[in-house]
Amino acid sequence: MAATATGDLLARARGGDKRSIARLVSVVENDDPGAAEAMRALYPETGRAQIVGITGPPGGGKSTLVNRLAGMYRERASSVAIVAVDPSSPFTGGAILGDRIRMRERFLDDGVFIRSMASRGHAGGLARATARVVNVLDALGTDVVLVETVGVGQEEVDVIRVVDTVCLVTVPGLGDDIQAIKAGVLEIADVLVVNKADRPGADETARDLAQMLSLAKDRPWKTPIVRTSAQSGDGLPQLLDVIDRHRMWSRESGDYLERRRAAARSQVEALLQEALLRELAGRVGASRLDAAVARVAERSLDPYAAVEELLRG
Repeated sequence: MAATATGDLLARARGGDKRSIARLVSVVENDDPGAAEAMRALYPETGRAQIVGITGPPGGGKSTLVNRLAGMYRERASSVAIVAVDPSSPFTGGAILGDRIRMRERFLDDGVFIRSMASRGHAGGLARATARVVNVLDALGTDVVLVETVGVGQEEVDVIRVVDTVCLVTVPGLGDDIQAIKAGVLEIADVLVVNKADRPGADETARDLAQMLSLAKDRPWKTPIVRTSAQSGDGLPQLLDVIDRHRMWSRESGDYLERRRAAARSQVEALLQEALLRELAGRVGASRLDAAVARVAERSLDPYAAVEELLRG
């Protein structure tokens, strides 16, 4: 994309044109020509939005919860964005968008921007470009960005490098609270949400989570447990209050700055890896790489020797 075209797209996006915002997000997400130029122009304007992550195992009602939260945030904010990371199709690499139908009412609200992203096989619950997309929406003046992770496993820890407050959602009867603590997801939670709390077993789930918190490593922020029912809206005002309390504590304690520094390091390292891989691939060449791979597949060369041989040039 030419410099003038990128500038025109940025101007329209800054003006609030939703199609231009969507196009700009696509450019950055896909690392299309003009992506770096756009990010250079936008990055100084980031750091203003409230960014909230909703993570947890499948079946927890994350999409319904995000839908409800978006509506409540819209009552006090002029613009809200939802970045929902979905599992990728193994055939097309695109997002499987089944959960987005739960957000259909938000599509009618001009103050809400919804973006679904395919994880494209990236582990950690997010897509590789999620942080960049969030930065774009932040720079364009979005007041609140809600980031919903994939929800297909218990290794969704990347979200802490993107958001200010992590809400870990579980429900009674799934046994996912135990699985979450095994994988360390509980350690990144700023707020624990027992959703579908009108179901039997909600008290036991909340009690089990409280017990796990008592056994976990002490943290300056005492992680609260909030019971909600996304379907009825019960507990949602309390959840918003807790998220706001965490945001206030984070700024007063300096945790906010520490998290932003960790996020910056993660973004720089990710871009550095991508740049080095591109440079290395160009230096090695596709034919030499294919030949080395063939020899490894034939067992005439081990992978370590192959890498050493390719790096020697």
